[in-house]
Amino acid sequence: MALWKDQPAPAANKPAPSPAASTEAARFQPETTMPPSTAPASSAPTAVPTAAPPRPAARQVNESLIAADLTIEGKIHGTGHVRIAGQFKGDVNVEGDLTIEKGAKLTGGVRAQKITIAGELEGNIESAQRVDLLESGVLTGDVKAASFTVAAGSRMRGQVEFGWDEKAGSSTTRSSSTDNA
Repeated sequence: MALWKDQPAPAANKPAPSPAASTEAARFQPETTMPPSTAPASSAPTAVPTAAPPRPAARQVNESLIAADLTIEGKIHGTGHVRIAGQFKGDVNVEGDLTIEKGAKLTGGVRAQKITIAGELEGNIESAQRVDLLESGVLTGDVKAASFTVAAGSRMRGQVEFGWDEKAGSSTTRSSSTDNA
C-alpha cells in the first residue's frame, strides 16, 4: 500500500499545480478502505495511515496593507509587516517592518524594526534598527535609529540620533541635526 497518490503528468498547455495546492488537495481526499467483501470477517476495521500535514519550516511573517484609496485613523499595534499606500493618521507600533509607499502619508509616531519611507511621514521614529529615507521620501520629525540612510533628493526636517547603543549608552557613529526644506 502506498502512502502517496501517483499524480498524472501535467498537460503541455496546462500549468502544473503548485506543491502546496497538491498537498492541500491530498489532505482533503477521502480515505479509502478495503471493501467489506475482501476484508477478513474476524478482523476489526483497520485505519489507513495518512501522512501528517507538513510543518512550516520557519515562522512566516504576514504583511498588512493599507491600500492607496483608503484613509484610516487609529492605532496599529502588533507583529508582522505593515505597508501603507494610502493615508493613515495615528501611531504605528509593530514588531516588524514598516513601508510607506510613494504617494502615501503617515501622520503619527512610529516604532518598527526597519522603516522605509518613499512617501511622507509626519511624526517621530523611536528606536528603529534601520531607517531608509528614499529619494521620493519626506520626513518631518525626529529619528532615533541604529542605522539611518538618506537618499539624494529626499527631504527631512528634524533631529536625528543614530549609531547609539541604547543599553551601554556608547556611540559608534555620530548624531546630526537636519533642516532641509
